[in-house]
Amino acid sequence: MRDRSDTRTRIQEVALDLFTEHGYEATSLREIAERLGVTKAALYYHFKTKEDIVTSLIEDRLAMIEELLDWAHTQPDTVEMRREFVQRYAEHLHQGGHDKVMRFLERNQTALRDNPKSEQMRDLMLHVLEVLGPAGTSVTFRLKSALAVFALHASTFLLRDGISDEERHAAGLQVALDLIDQGAAERHTRV
Repeated sequence: MRDRSDTRTRIQEVALDLFTEHGYEATSLREIAERLGVTKAALYYHFKTKEDIVTSLIEDRLAMIEELLDWAHTQPDTVEMRREFVQRYAEHLHQGGHDKVMRFLERNQTALRDNPKSEQMRDLMLHVLEVLGPAGTSVTFRLKSALAVFALHASTFLLRDGISDEERHAAGLQVALDLIDQGAAERHTRV
């Protein structure tokens, strides 16, 4: 294994595959090491426990969301910013194996329940929703903004029957942008 970051990414990918195939609880570090073709000691150099691997996946997502939120805070509060935010969020979701992460989370919720980074993720997602649908705007606007984010996530695990990942992702993005546009039309109307 060459570069430390390449190795870390490869471990995450293999662990995700095994966690999804066999379940988080049923997968051991030994199995991850065997699939990678390394010793357990080599794996321990990067991750001491399975929880460390899951934490690293969450930390990667946190870093992406924090970067996106930092960008949003430098922009004017406009529908164009919200559209760009949603497009950037979608781009990040669909690169770097996020579909695998979503499938893992869907099938292994116990792996996250007690993870200390999970609370931080929930807080950041609430911040995302606040950027898209700020307090003081209509309930309808805020709900459509939240549903825009949900549409992006839902596109990773819904509509699996013969629909390609690209088609699902494009549809999720279109629905999200439609919701942002519809919400903007009624932003200050209290409903």
